[in-house]
Amino acid sequence: MRVAVVAVGQAGGKITDALLRYERDSREDVVVDAVAVNTARADLLGLREVPPQNRVLIGGDRVKGHGAGADNELGAELARDDIDEVRDAVDAIPTSDVDAFLVVAALGGGTGSGGAPVICRELRRIYEEPVFALGVLPARDEGGIYTLNAARSLQTVVEHADATLLYDNAAGRESGESLAGGYTRVNEAIARRLGVLFSAGEATDPSPEKVVDASEIINTLGRSGGVASLGYATAPLERKRGIFGGRKPVSEDPLETTTRVSATVRRAALGNLTLPCELRDVERALVVVSGPPETLSRKGVEDARAWLEETTGTPEVRGGDYPLRDTDHLAAVVLLGGVTEAPRLRELRAAAVEAQRNVAAIAERADLSGGIWDAEGVEPLF
Repeated sequence: MRVAVVAVGQAGGKITDALLRYERDSREDVVVDAVAVNTARADLLGLREVPPQNRVLIGGDRVKGHGAGADNELGAELARDDIDEVRDAVDAIPTSDVDAFLVVAALGGGTGSGGAPVICRELRRIYEEPVFALGVLPARDEGGIYTLNAARSLQTVVEHADATLLYDNAAGRESGESLAGGYTRVNEAIARRLGVLFSAGEATDPSPEKVVDASEIINTLGRSGGVASLGYATAPLERKRGIFGGRKPVSEDPLETTTRVSATVRRAALGNLTLPCELRDVERALVVVSGPPETLSRKGVEDARAWLEETTGTPEVRGGDYPLRDTDHLAAVVLLGGVTEAPRLRELRAAAVEAQRNVAAIAERADLSGGIWDAEGVEPLF
């Protein structure tokens, strides 16, 4: 699956940088092109992988390149005012090579939180390709304003994106980790998951036994404004290096190979999701297993797919493999689409309502299509 990425705000730019580094280091080709949009000039200058000509400064006349702070209403307004500049940058991407757009942003700040829904809406208005959002939820200790911003932004972006893949910073933080180190690790983790998922449909040498193509990823995410989560797990492999470099294939017992594949998929689905949720609360799923050809078991993939089908209670479970010659681990990615319930979203909704009351904001019921995000007392951005 090949995507055009539009990064919005500081976090969106850093995640996109990480995805482009992953693509370069793994010698994959899944990002057709990337555009970075920001109200802060310094954030754009700090990017390393997004080409300079693809960096768009918006709101220059009003905020003078200093950013929108934590004001996502301002971020949305600046994106609307300068949407022509954003559209011109995206128009330069050869859309004949694009399977989908991916708009990447943190939902708790100002520029990304406010601008991402505006850009999703504009892309869906113009292009036939699906527009997916990748939204990062703030950690619990980031403060009430970030929680309220995220609630309002999420309520808006799910209406204007075909589907929204969420990453919960509250689940991704590790004890004793520095803020900068934590963000770097999170960005790399997101990039790795997306890289494995999107690369699956591009595998050619060696060819997969069961191909996962772009349409299967798109159908699993859905196109009705739903929420998605992405699981990831790895298992180490013992492979000897050959005389001329590289790693020698190893002969494995078929039962061991099948068991490893199934166990890795289960860990990805049960304990390492970007948005923790119960498997029975999803409508669709897709599993991709990546690793050396001799360690990939078609039976293992089918067993894992059958287990997901039984656990989720849905027949819409797809599966495939992605062979890689030069790797020392097996990796499994599980995409869960149409998430109908998640504890973190209930918690975020309640915290946002309380934060809005604390700032004397409007407390009216906001109706959202899809049912998962029905935030009483939280108003959308627009």
